[in-house]
Amino acid sequence: MTPPPDIRRDPAEHYENFPVASWLCPPHLRRPIAAIYWFARTADDIADEGPATAAERLRDLEAYRSDLSTALSGGAASQRWPAVFRPLAVAARDFHLPPRPLFDLLDAFTQDVCKSRDAAGYADRAELLAYCARSANPVGRLLLHLYGVDDDASLARSDAICSALQLINFWQDLGVDVPRGRYYLPADDCRRFGIDPAAPRTWALNPRAPELVAELCGWSRALMLAGAPLVHRVPGRAGWELRLVVQGGLRILERIERLGHRTLEHRPKIGPLDALPMLWRSAWM
Repeated sequence: MTPPPDIRRDPAEHYENFPVASWLCPPHLRRPIAAIYWFARTADDIADEGPATAAERLRDLEAYRSDLSTALSGGAASQRWPAVFRPLAVAARDFHLPPRPLFDLLDAFTQDVCKSRDAAGYADRAELLAYCARSANPVGRLLLHLYGVDDDASLARSDAICSALQLINFWQDLGVDVPRGRYYLPADDCRRFGIDPAAPRTWALNPRAPELVAELCGWSRALMLAGAPLVHRVPGRAGWELRLVVQGGLRILERIERLGHRTLEHRPKIGPLDALPMLWRSAWM
């Protein structure tokens, strides 16, 4: 599989919330999953990487959206991103991909650019979940479509898992995101803990910040556990991959807890030594 131009990082490190066509994935689904991944990965890079201005990023995302519309309608997209839209068009045709999740992802990346441009955060958890509904949940829904799972209960559980993964990623990366102008701590929660939501550069200095992060981690854990029964609905090896995705998110929460929830200062990671407990817990889900 050849990545699109300007992709320079390991996908497993660069886009944490997307299970990328692993060996556990059914072989006949690896190409469409990879096509969806590179579509999302490239759009995220347009929104977030390099020296482009906000105006330039928004123009490029609009051009990307136009190419998506063209590719899904069977037309010839521009030649800016052929390694993205040629395989995506094949996947959309062969697997009847629903278009809305793909456009929702672009809406989320556009929102990222606008929020960063305006140094804006999120008013409350409801607004943050509304963002997750476009930035993370579409991934799960697209994968369920490929697996042939479309009942309402499964879709709701998928949304819970994907939103939880997105939120866990936020709490894991607080110390990285705040210096980059991305502010995910909900303003109303900040105020409850005596933290000024309008002064994100002071968050790490507030002694109650770890308490807030701990509460938000508890919220994310509850979401993940609410969605976890989905692993019994997804068939075959894909279900085992989903088990590992769930356990990976829960393991990150454990790592955050071991740091005393001080992720405004340190970024926790999981490594090879986490594999065995994750596999063990996956087997007992």
